[in-house]
Amino acid sequence: MRCPFCAHDDSQVKDSRPTEDATSIRRRRQCSKCGARFTTFERVQLREVTVVKSNDRREGFERGKLEQSISLACRKRDVKQEQIDQLVSGIQRQVETAGEAEIPSKKIGELVMDGLRQLDSVAYIRFASVYRDFSEARDFEEFASTVQEAANERG
Repeated sequence: MRCPFCAHDDSQVKDSRPTEDATSIRRRRQCSKCGARFTTFERVQLREVTVVKSNDRREGFERGKLEQSISLACRKRDVKQEQIDQLVSGIQRQVETAGEAEIPSKKIGELVMDGLRQLDSVAYIRFASVYRDFSEARDFEEFASTVQEAANERG
């Protein structure tokens, strides 16, 4: 593992333990050259999945991009990092176990929408505004009213 401080290629694992949700392993490492300590995480990757964008461009599935977009939607909301991690892990698991080598970005967006709908209504609306490309305030109003109606029906 390359040291993030001095870029030396050799480091020693000082401590390993599973994360709280047991979906990855946290490793504390120490660089053998500069002595700096840093943390890495290992996650199981079941298969390589290619994401097909709306313009037909293809790129590899990246957990980091998914986590970043969900975190951005949840910013300044009462959503804990563990909840975001669980949502991201669940979506990643669904994508990797779908049995397909390629998945449309639209399908990933729908999985995120479903997860955020259950997690936080404001984060759900924020994500939807970008995902569905709201262009006017009226689009927000209409979408927010459907979210409110659904919430009223549930309880």
